[in-house]
Amino acid sequence: METTILNATEYRNVSLSLLSESKTNPRRIFEDAALRELADSIRSQGVLSPLLIRPLTEKSFEIVAGARRFRAAQIAEVPTVPVRIVNLSDAEALEAQLIENLQRRDVHPLEEAQGFRALLNLEEPKYSVEQIAAKTGKSPAYVTTRLKLTELSAPVIEAFYAEEIGVGHPLLLAKLQPGQQEAALAACFREDWQGGSGKQKRILLPLRNLQFWIDSNILLILKDAPFDKKDGQLVPAAGSCIDCPKRTGHNKLLFSDLGKQDACTDPTCYQSKVETHVVKIIAAKPQLVQISTAYGQQKEGNTTLPRNKYTEIRADKPSSKEEAKRPEFKTCKFTSEAIVTEGEDVGTFHKVCANPTCPVHHPKQSTSRDDAKWKAEQEKQRREQAIANTVGLRVLSAIGSAVPVRLMKRDLLSVTERLLFLIDENRVEMLARQHGIRQKRNDGGVKKTFTAFVRRADEGTLSRLVVEASILLAASRGNPTVILKEAAASYKVDTDAITTKVRQEFAAKEKAKKAPQPVVKNATKAA
Repeated sequence: METTILNATEYRNVSLSLLSESKTNPRRIFEDAALRELADSIRSQGVLSPLLIRPLTEKSFEIVAGARRFRAAQIAEVPTVPVRIVNLSDAEALEAQLIENLQRRDVHPLEEAQGFRALLNLEEPKYSVEQIAAKTGKSPAYVTTRLKLTELSAPVIEAFYAEEIGVGHPLLLAKLQPGQQEAALAACFREDWQGGSGKQKRILLPLRNLQFWIDSNILLILKDAPFDKKDGQLVPAAGSCIDCPKRTGHNKLLFSDLGKQDACTDPTCYQSKVETHVVKIIAAKPQLVQISTAYGQQKEGNTTLPRNKYTEIRADKPSSKEEAKRPEFKTCKFTSEAIVTEGEDVGTFHKVCANPTCPVHHPKQSTSRDDAKWKAEQEKQRREQAIANTVGLRVLSAIGSAVPVRLMKRDLLSVTERLLFLIDENRVEMLARQHGIRQKRNDGGVKKTFTAFVRRADEGTLSRLVVEASILLAASRGNPTVILKEAAASYKVDTDAITTKVRQEFAAKEKAKKAPQPVVKNATKAA
């Protein structure tokens, strides 16, 4: 049967042989089972909804919307299908295809994204993100995030189509550079050994785990950068951060969840700028002391001083009279400006005393073991430090006890393990002692023992560990006293009462030590 179109604005039945599928149709996935089910329906009831087509020639038509019905009709072997014939330009056809597919729940987000991209790439007429959003009934932020899905790397696309990850994970991964997406994809899963079977299974972690990984490994807050963000000549190949498209502030619709925070999404570029900045600063100010935030031995020929070779002068004010007496709150004639060249916060400036003969920051210890005054002073310092440590641990324990159980166990375990990875060995040991775990020399150390304890812990203990580990991690990067005090206030912990009780306990122990010990007579003599 041949059909000649005289007026291309009507409904009619058209032979399947005259129809061809559109190359611009966003839909790419056609499930065989669903097509066969639709074919059975067509055999019994026919095609209930007409296909939207446009004429190509007098005797051929392109399917604008209805490719799935067309394929099912071919399987059902029906000769004709009902159609609505409309004259449409390429742009109008593409727009109709996109809107028609958006109204269907089974359209894949990648197909939707490719439809948006096709509209945006049209030469005539030109579409903007805002215009596409208005035509499709979506927000500009929605269209922008969907457009980024077209920039996903091949492994992510494969996992997305295989339904190993939902739409939330790809939306986060699409914000990263292509080279970062594969590593971030691995962070979406946790390898789990199935008990007894010896088989390894990948478990998809919650979306917040991926966000935590991105925040920890990719995003670098630009306001904390030590270099001048406006300097386009610092690393000429990279240019200015202000004009960089890899800056989150460059695309606020895509990174609307960050609010006003502006971050760099390219750690390699960021690091190169930090290193160049440090080299230039040292060349301009050779008198600067170069320091590391890590402890250890100073390597031969290396001008960078490890943490144990200098005293950092703290800029914040002491919170008590006892704290004001500590060396780090005092200045001396040897105080000089320093720049961090190794470890954390590279490129930042600090005030330090690196003179080993300084009587303020490196007081000489008495060579005489009989110097009672020196011994008393040392004992007093040890006692005050012990009290401060005990108070801190008691406050941390009280805060932990106030933590409610809310998250699921797997979520809590995942966050706890990541926090333990970020905390240094000494603080892990401190946290372990809080929960009754002691060092096992022949069993891989406290970190291994504590990790095994964590994996067996219940939700309440894991909730407590998350808060405690977060406080310890923050304390390692800031003022421990202030951080602990703020945390105590959040959980309504009375730090003054704890301090008083600890001092009373220490006083009782000292009194017991000074009390005369009972004389034990020689057993043989007594007999």
